[in-house]
Amino acid sequence: MTDSPLTTRAVHDDPEYAANLRRATLASSLGSALEYFDFALYGLSTALIFNVLFFPQGDPGMATVLAFATFGVGFLARPFGGLFFGVLGDKLGRKWVLVVTILLMGGASTAIGLLPTYETIGFWAPLILVLLRLLQGFGAGAEQAGATVLMAEYAPVKRRGFFSALPFIGIQAGTLLAALVFSGIALLPEDQLLSWGWRVPFLASFALILLALFIRMRLRETPTFVELEKHDQIADRPIRDIFSHGLPGVIVGIGLRMAENGGSYMFQTLGLAFFVSVLGPTADKSLLTWGVTIGSLIGVFSVPFAGHLSDRFGRRTIYRVGSVFMLVYTFPAWWLLSLGNHAIAIAVIAVGIGFAVATMLGPQCSMLPELFGNRHRYLGVAMAREISAVLAGGLAGVLGSYIISVSGGNWVLLATYMATLALITTASTFLVPETLRRDLTRIDDAIKVSRNEGGEDVYATTVSIKAVGL
Repeated sequence: MTDSPLTTRAVHDDPEYAANLRRATLASSLGSALEYFDFALYGLSTALIFNVLFFPQGDPGMATVLAFATFGVGFLARPFGGLFFGVLGDKLGRKWVLVVTILLMGGASTAIGLLPTYETIGFWAPLILVLLRLLQGFGAGAEQAGATVLMAEYAPVKRRGFFSALPFIGIQAGTLLAALVFSGIALLPEDQLLSWGWRVPFLASFALILLALFIRMRLRETPTFVELEKHDQIADRPIRDIFSHGLPGVIVGIGLRMAENGGSYMFQTLGLAFFVSVLGPTADKSLLTWGVTIGSLIGVFSVPFAGHLSDRFGRRTIYRVGSVFMLVYTFPAWWLLSLGNHAIAIAVIAVGIGFAVATMLGPQCSMLPELFGNRHRYLGVAMAREISAVLAGGLAGVLGSYIISVSGGNWVLLATYMATLALITTASTFLVPETLRRDLTRIDDAIKVSRNEGGEDVYATTVSIKAVGL
C-alpha cells in the first residue's frame, strides 16, 4: 500500500496528466457547487418560502413539517441514484456518469423555478415539487460520490487528502452562493419575494450547468479505471461485489457521515427554522442566513486544511477531532440559539458549519474512496454517502421540524438529537482502519471479510505500516 507507481509517475512526468488533474479539480468543484447551491437554496426556501407557497395554510406549523418532508424526499431518491449510477460508474467509467448527473440534477433545479404555486394549481403544486425533488435527488445521489472518487483517483498519493478536499470547496462555495443570493432576495418586499423573487436563483443555476458540462466533456478518464480496463478487471456485477465484499466499508462509511451530513443540514436549515420559532415574526430572515454565509466562507479554507492535516496525521485522527468537537459543541450551540439573539445565532451557525462540519468533511473526501477496492469504489462510496444522507440529512429536517412543532421549540431535544449523531460518528472512527496513502489500484477493500473456523464471516481491518508512514 505504498505510493502507486501509476499515479506518482503520471503526476510528476506527464504534463497532459497534470492538466487533467486541474480539469478534474475544476469539474468536480463546479459539480459540488451546483449540487450544494441547489440543496442549500432548497433548504433555505423550505424553511422560509415553500411552506407558504406550496402547502395549505390552515396549520402553518404542519405546512412547515410538510415542506421539510418534501426536502427529505430528495434524500430518499439519492440512494437509488447512487445505486443506479454507481453501477454504471464502475462498469463504464467515472467521466460519462458525471456528465449525465449534472444534467439531471441541474435540469430539475431549474424547473423548480418555473413551478406554479398551490394558489394557482392546488395540490398539483406540491406533487410536481416532490417529483422534481426526486429527480434532483436521483442525480445528486451519484454526483458527489463521483466527484469524490474522481479526485481521489487523480490526486498525488502523498497529498491525496489535500487534493481530494479541493473540489469540496465547491460545497462551501455553493452553500455560500446560495446564502448570499437568498440574503439578497430576502431584502425584497414580501409580496415580490413570494411572487417572483424566489424563482430567480433556481433559474440562474442553468448557467452553472452549462459551465460544468463544458469542462466535464473535456475531461479524461481516471488512471485507476484505465488500469482496470487494461487488466480486464472491471466488475461484471458491482452490486454483487459490494454486498459480498464491500458491505463493511459501506456500514462504517454511513456511520462516519452521520454527524457531518446530519449536522450540516441541521445548522443550515433546522437552525433557521428553530430560531424563527423562538422569535416569531420579529426574526430577521435575511440576517439569519449570514450564519450560513460566514460558515461556508470559513469552510472554503478549513475543508482543504483539514484534508492537508489528514495527510500528515492520518484520516482517522482528524476525523475524530471534528466529531468530538461537534459532540462537545452541540448543547451550548442549541442553548445559545434558544436565546433569540441574532448576532449569537449567526456565530453559532457559522462555527458549526465552518469548523465542526468542515473538520470531518476534509479527511472524508479521501477516506471514503480509500475504504473500497477499485472494482466497486464508485458504488461503495455512493451507497455510503447516500444511505447516510437519508438517515442523517433527510431525517434531520423532518424529525427536527416535528420536534419543534410538538415540543414548542425545546432546544434540549434538538441538541440531544445532534449529539446522538456525533456519538455515532465518533464511535465509527474507532471501527475504521487507517487508510492513509492506500494504493487505489488495489481491488481489495481496506476492511476485509475473513472466515473463522465455524465458517462465519468476520470483519477484519487491515492496515499496512507503510501506509501510515511509520
